[in-house]
Parts: sequence; C-alpha cells; structure tokens
Amino acid sequence: MTYEKYSASGNDFVIFHSFIKKDYSQEAIKLCDRNEGIGADGLIVLVPNCDYDFEWLFYNSDGSNAAMCGNGTRACAHYAYTNGLASSNMKFLTGAGTIESIVDGNIVETQLTKPVLIKDEFEEDGFVWYLVDTGVPHLVTIVNDLEKYDYDLASKMRYKYNANVNFAKIENSKIYVRTYERGVEGETLACGTGMAACFLRANNLGLVENITNVYPKSNEELTLTKKDETLYFKGAVKKVFTTSIN
Repeated sequence: MTYEKYSASGNDFVIFHSFIKKDYSQEAIKLCDRNEGIGADGLIVLVPNCDYDFEWLFYNSDGSNAAMCGNGTRACAHYAYTNGLASSNMKFLTGAGTIESIVDGNIVETQLTKPVLIKDEFEEDGFVWYLVDTGVPHLVTIVNDLEKYDYDLASKMRYKYNANVNFAKIENSKIYVRTYERGVEGETLACGTGMAACFLRANNLGLVENITNVYPKSNEELTLTKKDETLYFKGAVKKVFTTSIN
C-alpha cells in the first residue's frame, strides 16, 4: 500500500484511497502510532461514492471514528485533486454531511457544515463555556491569557461533555486557540473545527469581524469567514511525504 502524509496547520494525517469501504480502525491505530507507525493525528481513507466526487472515512489516532475534521478536509481535498480523484472544486461526503472544498495551489478553502448550538453560555470551574457542533462538538471558553489552558481541566470537560475543548484569546481582532482533542486525548497543534467554533463564538459576541485570521498552537495563519450562517475555513496544506508499506 502507498500512503501520503499531510500536514494542515500542524494537524497531520495519513491519507490513502481504496475501492473497498470497510472498517479501517485497526489500520488507523497502527499507521498513526508515532513510535512504530508513520505517525499522525488521524487516518483518512477515500472511497468511491456515486453521488459525490468521493466519500471519506475518518479515524482518530486511537481508531475511533470522527464525523468531521476541518483541517482534515483541506488535506483530503488537496490529496484528491493531486491524485486525480476530483477537480479543484469538489464535493465529498463525511459523517457530518456534504463538504465543499476549493484547491488553489497549496491553499485550500472548505465550506464547513452548518453549526448547531448544543448548550448556550454556562459557567463551570471558573470559566464561561459555550458548546457548539461545527462538524463535531466543541466546548469554547474565551480567556485573556492562553496560559490559562489547563490540561487536566480540558481532559475532565472532554469526558464530561464528550467534546473537544478550546481555550481562545482575542487580540488585535485576531483569535489564538489551544485545543484538547478527543480521540487524540491531548493537545494538538491545530484543530479546524475547533478554530471554527472559537471564531463563531467570538463573532456572535461581536469581538471579531465576519472575516478573521485565526492562529492555532502551530501559529500558522488561517482565515475563517462567515457568510450568512455558513462558515468557510481557508489555509495552506503541505504534503510531507509519500511512502509504501508492505
């Protein structure tokens, strides 16, 4: 099998395509292992779907399924385009619904699925939280210092609410984010749907404009745009390498 490793804003993925739609969770565990595998936050498998350019199967590094991954959609779209599986303007099916992406060189913009509010503003453990589904559920708290990111608290909140956990700081009309991701069970360098959730929360509070630059822990610049109730997520992706495993 031939695999490609991609990085999107610090999120890394192993990607391949297959004609066979099946459970690849064990492959995800092996391939994503950073000591004995290729090493990645997640595995993406592209399979045929007669109604779309393709369908994706997405797995976290622990083998669990995820309906959606913002950075993953951008890496996946670039892979599909460069491997001749789709045109530069494509539609594909995820567990969260239809995703539209546009590839322009190494820049990819994805139209995310419609966000759904799960729980409005509430207080817990000294922070004000907001729970929204931007493809997968995300807790968001806005802080004045990202050093307030608390790993133990994030882990606790992740299991209590079965959601990813984001700490966001607004500075000079830009958003800086740190995210604890379920399935990885730790902080990652970036989370696309997490950045989208933070942007939506800040935008709803009137703290940022409808087009805003967002920076995850990797400090790579991404752009979040809100048009009506639709969110668009744009930034660079990089193919790290291609490898074959017998």
